[in-house]
Amino acid sequence: MTNSTGSAAHMAGPMSGAASNTLANEDLLPTTAAQRHWTWKDFAALWVGMVVCVPTYTMASSMLDQGFTWQMAVWLVFLANCIVLVPMVLIGRVGPRYGVPFPVLARASFGVKGANLPAVLRGLVACGWFSINCYFGALALHGFLNILGMNLAGPAEGQTISTSQFMCFLAFWAVHIWFIWKGPESIRLLEVIAAPLMIGASVLLVVVLMMKVPSGQLFNLPAKVVEGGPKTWAALTGLVGFWATLALNIPDFTRFAKSQKDQVVGQAIGLPIPMALFSMVGVIGFSASAILYGKAQLFPDGLLTQMGSVAAGLGLLVILLANLTTNVAANLVSPSYDFSQCAPSKISFRMGGLIAAGIGLLFMPWKLLATSGGYLFTWLGGYGTLLGAIAGILLVDYYLVRKSELKVEDLYRRGGEYEYSNGWNLQALIAFLLGVLPCLPGYLAVSGVVDKAGMPAIWLTLFDSGWFFSLAVAGTYYYLTAKKQ
Repeated sequence: MTNSTGSAAHMAGPMSGAASNTLANEDLLPTTAAQRHWTWKDFAALWVGMVVCVPTYTMASSMLDQGFTWQMAVWLVFLANCIVLVPMVLIGRVGPRYGVPFPVLARASFGVKGANLPAVLRGLVACGWFSINCYFGALALHGFLNILGMNLAGPAEGQTISTSQFMCFLAFWAVHIWFIWKGPESIRLLEVIAAPLMIGASVLLVVVLMMKVPSGQLFNLPAKVVEGGPKTWAALTGLVGFWATLALNIPDFTRFAKSQKDQVVGQAIGLPIPMALFSMVGVIGFSASAILYGKAQLFPDGLLTQMGSVAAGLGLLVILLANLTTNVAANLVSPSYDFSQCAPSKISFRMGGLIAAGIGLLFMPWKLLATSGGYLFTWLGGYGTLLGAIAGILLVDYYLVRKSELKVEDLYRRGGEYEYSNGWNLQALIAFLLGVLPCLPGYLAVSGVVDKAGMPAIWLTLFDSGWFFSLAVAGTYYYLTAKKQ
């Protein structure tokens, strides 16, 4: 058994040999006692900093556009985040005890080399989210520059992004590099400073809008009528998928926790309620824009630019800060570790972050977000399915198979307990495929790759419950085939 205070000492051996260097570097080794100083306040601030962002703002309002009432939309957001909090806290317990990041934890179930699969899958998804948030930040920067009188053009007819918006995208992208270069501690400080500012700005926006629009009118807009009605189960799956990435890589942060209590309390305070409250801000903004200006604005920059230059200028600066705090913490830290896992001796945390930022440039989020339905159901539901399977395997392996006991030194060397078959655990791979493949036909139909009309209903139903299905199936198969301790 290796406890949290002794983990670093165990690492002197594995790092002494050349062969072990292929599985370890300074960033992947367990955190030392001195590094474990994050309190519950730091974790609460971390989550508030990540929660207050444009995707959260659009979460419930995009559901209004899909036929949900605002009450049901906000309730589903809260419920989904209570659900995802469970694996978040459970997987997060690995961090304070052993001090290892997610890709190293994945070696216990997938193998020391097989962990590359969940690491790369999770890393690529984070790159996509990084790109999406860079785009939202670019829209805010573009609007702010126009307030300053630069008169930058928006997209022309048939376009989804203009040249000037794309240049803003590149500029906002470049800002993130500094924080990756400075490391996780700079990110903690950013979140602690930014969280209260963003809460204050959100409250101010709500107060101003409710002064302009009577609450009775604001909260009594009729729900949009859509064919077939709102898809509650599909929406819940997609909403769970929103933070499914963090449910896997939360050890990347909890490895710096002062205690288990700090990571549990901080996450419980910082995630479900702030998510519901800030999505409520989106509902108010969406409804108020329809009443005041005749068109419901899904994104906050569209609303703010109609509220006057002062409000728009301050609001857009807050959006820039919000997307920066979310993006750096949620979407660059994780792939930095993930890509480092693929070649630890060659790729450091910094280099992994640069690779992730480079991949983010290749995504085209303005096309992905062209419709609210595509944003909510295709993107979130699709990748949530993949990550549900990985989460099921990790949870079953750590809690049911290994009884929370890891041989830390074997996580960093070949030929140890986690070597399996040439570094790969074939049963974990089979479990992953069994959890994901049944959901793939429905994903292809919903995303428009194949004809949805000709798809049997069972495949669409499986996709609608993708995260839950893949977690249960992958976890169950892994438990039945794994060697119990």
